[in-house]
Order: sequence, then C-alpha cells, then structure tokens
Amino acid sequence: MSRMRSSRARKQTLSVLPHQTPRLRDHYVLGKKLGQGQFGITYLCTHKTSNTPYACKSISKRKLLCKEDYEDVWREIQIMHHLSEHPHVVKIKDTYEDSMFVHLVMELCAGGELFDRIVAKGHYSEKEAAKLIKTIVGVVETCHSLGVMHRDLKPENFLFDNPSDDAKLKSIDFGLSIFYKPGQIFNDVVGSPYYVAPEVLLKYYGPEIDVWSAGVILYILLCGVPPFWAGTFKMLAETESGIFRQILHGKIDFVSEPWPSISDSAKELIKKMLEKDPRKRISAHEVLCDPWIVDDLAPDKPLDSAVLSRLKQFYAMNKLKKMALRVIAERMSEEEIGGLKELFKMIDTDNSGTITFEELKSGLQRVGSELMESEIKALMEAADIDNSGTLDYGEFLAATLHLNKMEREENLAAAFAYFDKDGSGYITIDELQQACKDFGLGEDPLEDIIKEIDKDNDGRIDYEEFTAMMRQSSDGTVGTGRSRSRTAMRSSLGLNLADAFRVNDSPSQTN
Repeated sequence: MSRMRSSRARKQTLSVLPHQTPRLRDHYVLGKKLGQGQFGITYLCTHKTSNTPYACKSISKRKLLCKEDYEDVWREIQIMHHLSEHPHVVKIKDTYEDSMFVHLVMELCAGGELFDRIVAKGHYSEKEAAKLIKTIVGVVETCHSLGVMHRDLKPENFLFDNPSDDAKLKSIDFGLSIFYKPGQIFNDVVGSPYYVAPEVLLKYYGPEIDVWSAGVILYILLCGVPPFWAGTFKMLAETESGIFRQILHGKIDFVSEPWPSISDSAKELIKKMLEKDPRKRISAHEVLCDPWIVDDLAPDKPLDSAVLSRLKQFYAMNKLKKMALRVIAERMSEEEIGGLKELFKMIDTDNSGTITFEELKSGLQRVGSELMESEIKALMEAADIDNSGTLDYGEFLAATLHLNKMEREENLAAAFAYFDKDGSGYITIDELQQACKDFGLGEDPLEDIIKEIDKDNDGRIDYEEFTAMMRQSSDGTVGTGRSRSRTAMRSSLGLNLADAFRVNDSPSQTN
C-alpha cells in the first residue's frame, strides 16, 4: 500500500541534501545488487580505505516526482541518524548525492529478513517470539520517546545482522516514518496490508498504530499466519479490500491450531495490542513491561526512555565533558541533529524556544517515566548549563546527543582544540576556567576534575587523557553527582505464508 501521491511535474533542480557531497565512488566500490524496492536499489559496497563492507541504498531522483518526495527522503535520513544509537536499528554511515541518485551508506545486515525466517520455521516458540517482539517493540518505544512514528512495521523491514541462530535483529527501513507532536492527528493512508491499524484506514491516527502493527507481527510469530486471515475469513481476506474489512470488523482467531496450546498471557497481550480503539490500546512502554515479555530473571520495572537515559548520562558527567558535548553538538550536520531539533519542538509545547521544568516533566511522563519531581529537577539543573532555569536548544542538544556521536575522532579533536586555546597540545586549568566562564558554569574549584583526568599528574590534560575521559562511560545514576521473491515454505497449518501475505518483490535492506 505504501503512500499514494498525485503525480506532478518533476523538478530536476531539487536536491535532497542541504549541502554538496563528494562522489560516492571516490570512497566506495559498489558490488553486487542486494535488493530492489519502490524507489531504489541496494548494493553491497566496500569502503576503499578500510575494506569494510556496507550496504548502499541508492534512491533514484527520477522517481521523486515532487517536492514532498524529496522531503520524505531527507526526513528518512534525519530519522536514521536520530535513532542510530539504538542497538537494533541499522546504523547509517554516510550520505552522498549526485545528479541522479541519493546514496545512503549503511551497516550491512547479511542474515536475511525476519519474514524469511518465519516462512522457514512456520512459527516460533513463545520464548523465541517474546525475545523477538521485545526487540521490535523496543525499537517502537525508542521511536515514540524520540518523537518518531514508524508507520510501516512489518517482518520484511527487520533484518538479522548475520545468518546464525543468535543473530541480532535490526530495523532497516524508515521511509514512511515521520516526526510527530503529542496529540497530533494524521490522515494520510500509509503502511502495508495485514499490518495497518484500523484507525489508519479511517484516516485519523497517531503513534498507537505502531503498537497495532507490532501486535500483528507477534500474532504471526506464534501461529504463522496473520490475524483475521485464517478460518472462515480466508477467501474474503485474499483481496486488499477484504483484508481491510477484516481489520475494521473481524475478530481475532484464537481457535485454530496452535492457539489452544498457547498461553493465556500471550493471548492477553495480543488482545491488548490489537485493541481496535487506540485510546484503550496498550503503549509500547507498557508492552515492554508486560509479564509475558519480561524475562524471568529480569526485574519487573519500567525501562528508561531514550531521552531519560541520555539525561541521566549527562547528569553523571563532569563539567569538562558537558562543555565538550556542547561544542560537539554545535558542529553536528543538519541530518545528524534534525531529529533532536524535532524532539525539542515536541517537548517545547508553548513554542517559546526554551523548555521549562513543567514541559520536561510532562515530556518524560508521556514516555512512561516514573521519576520523582526532585529527580527531574536534578536532571534539569545538570542540563541547564547557564543556570537560566530553562533549557535552550543548545543545552538540550548537548544533553540528549547520543554518546556515539562524540566518540568520533574528528569530533573529539575539534572539542579538544576548542579548549586548548593556545594550541600547546594541553588543556590547562586556566583554559578550563575560562571555558567555564564562557559557558556560564561559574568558578567552582576545578582541581578535582583535572586530577581525575590527568593520569600522568603533570597538572594539565593532554589529548590522550581528554579522549580517554570522553570515551569513559558514565554510570547514569541520578543523585551521585559523579562523573521479496519468496520460497514456498509451509507453515504448521499447511498454508503457504508467502501466498497469504501477497507481498511485493522487495528483498533485503530496501524499500
């Protein structure tokens, strides 16, 4: 189904990226075709210097028919950067643009699609299904906590990073994803048959649609076919309109095999995820806390949202590290920080350009935070570098920028050079004091920070000591103040899953 748009005259002068880039082939060698989707082709590519293999998604600009299509690709790039720290989201490495194509160089996932493994296995055990859906809903929870609605969750959009049985599952496609604000309503019909939520078909929806799609995937993992498809509705549901009628009006089949042998707790979770009223549907955060999902040995407590975990890490940093993050944040490219800019606007509900304590508290509560007010105030004060009582955009950016961004060598070098004003190769206590004044951090004693970082005890910080400090993980504790052609495999019901889904030909790492 994807997205329908009226065809308009092409504007060949349009660009996706806001800046010129080098030529892709100056840095990478393109190899075999990995797959093909609606807008482009994905190739194996190899970095010339490191010889590291990647996947390159080359989007044809000839297929971008209007300004909105260009904006969609730009948004996809921003969202991939926005989510890039998540262990189950494919990492984007580089973007290039020429007169004919936009190229997205990404982490290579060579283990094939989740869809193909479902086809091969028929269905999963409850333990295996719980592990997979925990990963999938974990991606959804991160998306929602960072102000992103996925809008096209399906097994074809998840790849394994290698062919082994214990391979890591990765979300690869954000072509239909969009930034949103709380309470914002969308009405464009997007997504894929079988996975689309009823409110999408009614053209009145919000982020709850992603939980519905994840519920459909869970149902399929446990029995091998989509809900509403089996039994007496099989003939009706073989057309797209029939599928949509069953999504709007059908009942979930928990009668056919293997459902009688599946636990009631699994079925109850599916019912809560496939609740037709989105106001009553369980949230992604609540799915992750469901007893059926939580491991026996894991504590049954809410998980931190992405924003909260980053604020906690920032809280635990020393002053130099906080200032360095601010320096690094200010030199990030538009595609890398575009998602955080949208997140800032999402939390800044009065559009004042700053985030107040009440706005931060409300924003964290929306993504399931159960912190006390005192804890939120501590996080707020840690991020409020200039002690103004609110967070401006630069402060918010520094506090929520993921740490993988700061670990890049070029960013560390730029940050070190900022503090090393005289270019001596060392950061002295005088230079550190001046930086604190520039950032409005006051003149608190800095000897302890120097002592903590200065491993050779010469009273100053060299580049090696600085990078070691920057790469050292924080404990994050609040209150310490320390630093698609398918093989015809049969499911256990004797049904051809590939026929049941009638999916388009869109294999491996493409859209």
